[in-house]
Amino acid sequence: MKKRLFVVITCLTVILGLSCQGFAQNARSASNQVLELRHYTFADAQQQKVMIDFLNKVAIPAWNRLEISPVGVFQMAGGENTDLYVLLPHPSLRSVVRANTRFLADEKVQQDGAAMWQTPMKEPVYKRIESSLLLSFEGCPKVEVPTKKDTRVFQLRIYESHNETKAKRKIEMFNKGEIATFRKTGLNPVFFGESLVGDKMPNLTYMVGFDDAAAQKAAWSAFGQHPEWKKMSSDPYYADTVSNITNLVLKPAPGSQI
Repeated sequence: MKKRLFVVITCLTVILGLSCQGFAQNARSASNQVLELRHYTFADAQQQKVMIDFLNKVAIPAWNRLEISPVGVFQMAGGENTDLYVLLPHPSLRSVVRANTRFLADEKVQQDGAAMWQTPMKEPVYKRIESSLLLSFEGCPKVEVPTKKDTRVFQLRIYESHNETKAKRKIEMFNKGEIATFRKTGLNPVFFGESLVGDKMPNLTYMVGFDDAAAQKAAWSAFGQHPEWKKMSSDPYYADTVSNITNLVLKPAPGSQI
């Protein structure tokens, strides 16, 4: 009995290992990055500032040493919301699995980030982290940095679907023409990702960037009037692919590489 159990466990371990390895190899062969999108929440603006400083001086250099690059750090463009969004582009699924352990084992992280690790439980720097794991699209396989102006604006958009088939069809729509139309009309891609793990599934998440708010407004206007978009959006094949949209307007936080 024990021998049979050992054989079953061994077989499952091999199968699961091969599945993960196959996923990682497929992602790499297509040059598709695996993206982790983190959402940090804070008690107040001062705690957010402490976190931005830690990310800028300690975390981003450490992630870069792990070949996680470029790292994006974004805050809300207006209002009093203190949330932060951090984008970590991984070269493979293996990188995702190993990153946190390797990050915490980095001596410079422990030394330079001592103030972060020594904060009392009753006064944490951040409340919690929520993460989504995304696989980048064929039409935008790697994170892009579309603009470097001080006035730049970004939009983070989440498209939810009411079932998995419709979600896949919306991804197909982006890959077969919508991303190309984005590029033609000034909606500059940063990333497009299919959610593998996270909230509000099934969904896709993407980010586009602009030199400023005026460029953002002009780009959406041009996109809405573009004949290729009008043709795609009126195609019954792509009907009812999006059931809800979340739209966030962001700006880069100090130290962001995007």
